[in-house]
Amino acid sequence: MSGQLRFEILGPQRAWYADQEIDLGPGKHRAVLAVLLLAAGRPVSTGQIVDAVWPEEPPANGPNVVQKYVAGLRRVLEPDRSPRTPGQVLSLTDAGYLLRVDPEAVDAVRFERGVQAARQRHASGLAEQALSELATALDLWHGEPFTGFTGPIFEAARQRLVELRAVALETRAELRLDLGRHRETVGELVELVAEFPVRERLRHQLMLALYRSGRQAEALAAYREFGDLLREEYGIEPGEALQELHRRILRSDPTLVVAKPTEPEIPRPVAAMVREPATPVVAPAGLVPTPPAPAPAPAPASPAVVSAPPPLLPPPLLPLPPLLPLPPLLPPPPATARKPARRQAPYWASRTVTILGTVLVLLSFGCLTWLVILAYAVWRRSWRLAVAGVGYLALVVVEVTMLDMENPDAEVPGPEAVTFLGLAVITWLAGAVHVVLLSRGLWEAITGRPDSARGRADEERRIRREHARYLLYHYPAARAELGLGRPELARTFDDGGLVDINAVPEQVLATLPGLTPEQGRQIVVDRWLRGPYASMEELAARCLLPPSATEPLRDLLLFLPPASRSDEARMHGS
Repeated sequence: MSGQLRFEILGPQRAWYADQEIDLGPGKHRAVLAVLLLAAGRPVSTGQIVDAVWPEEPPANGPNVVQKYVAGLRRVLEPDRSPRTPGQVLSLTDAGYLLRVDPEAVDAVRFERGVQAARQRHASGLAEQALSELATALDLWHGEPFTGFTGPIFEAARQRLVELRAVALETRAELRLDLGRHRETVGELVELVAEFPVRERLRHQLMLALYRSGRQAEALAAYREFGDLLREEYGIEPGEALQELHRRILRSDPTLVVAKPTEPEIPRPVAAMVREPATPVVAPAGLVPTPPAPAPAPAPASPAVVSAPPPLLPPPLLPLPPLLPLPPLLPPPPATARKPARRQAPYWASRTVTILGTVLVLLSFGCLTWLVILAYAVWRRSWRLAVAGVGYLALVVVEVTMLDMENPDAEVPGPEAVTFLGLAVITWLAGAVHVVLLSRGLWEAITGRPDSARGRADEERRIRREHARYLLYHYPAARAELGLGRPELARTFDDGGLVDINAVPEQVLATLPGLTPEQGRQIVVDRWLRGPYASMEELAARCLLPPSATEPLRDLLLFLPPASRSDEARMHGS
């Protein structure tokens, strides 16, 4: 029967068996079905259904309520099934409820496949075929999806599908402009600009279509209107690409009248630049799965199309690449004795200590410089600072021996006076400068390099991360036994700060460098709905993370497949 079922979620939720529409029942029944459709072909646990359908006030007996709604859906989807016969369309597995339907039976899947096929044909230069694919895909859209359903799961899925439609509309307008259909495209672009007022790419296309239609004044007026909107609402100016197009229209650039525009495209909507981080528009992981399709090669001249949301179904997980054998520079610590982390004071404490040390050096006229430097040496465990402290102490001893304590009024020879004064300047003024430079962060600001103690600590953590990766590759069971990449668990093995992006909770993601709490929450929702991440590139594409957020994470993140239940039990029990 599953082959004759069809579902619509791009608009009011509806379902058909053959040509007869099915009554899906009340709202909660529809919400449970929507969750299962978004993860069609993948099991969904009872807890995940409860989180999606009742995000704020889950029922006390959630599993029983879900079971009741699933039973009602089975009666609707499989009316001929005997009550004691296992469900064929909606069945219960060890991992949760599984909805077995043809992906083509879900309109959102067909919509996304059509958009992807159009992008591939566009990249291949087949503009007419791409337009046909887009028209077929956009005809499936009957309104905002998941109307009446609330919560982060449905909201993320809704935003992703809306964004995908907007990109498809922009691509269709671009194709029509490429084919010289600027006059017939103006009206559509006016409507799209009214629907998406802050998408610069649409404004860019509207100005270009107006100019090519001989309506230069209207094109300039469209630019002024958009600039006024941005300044009044967001306090920003139009992007550089739009400003350049405006300048070219002002000087009647003859190259603008060719069929294929040469100006660069807008890399992302203005709304994403106004609010950082950008509102999540990624699809919840696994929501509407589609078989993985080969991704088209990104076109350099159209970054806006390249940055469109990826397929709803995550690509198949790739095996971990082989790592080169590492020399035994630093053997992994024993499981019974984890090396304590190097002490490092916060900036305010470091600055306070620096001020007190400098004052002590100045008030003692350099006599206690050695003591301050040795204190820093002990704190930072630096033998170089210890040598410097001993050197300051030796200078103070020499100064003291040069003083004639028994006859202080005796005249001091000229050379000895100059030597004494020089030593005093070194221990006093030079010592004060030395203490100031020891302030954490100041040395880096002056030289651009970290101090030696921090550099050694960073190098040690890097080596530990390499050894942990080496262990994972050659001894996969170490993942569960040592808890690699799971800083939230109680562990005895130091893996250098690795983080398994497919397993850690939101609280850990919020502590990663370069990520905001909103981006961490977005990653968790996307991972839950669309499945695990296989690479840094996939993480950045699915969650629309900028390079400033992903670059600091390259050396920290692990992209491991989800652990089995036995592995999870061993991790939590370790």
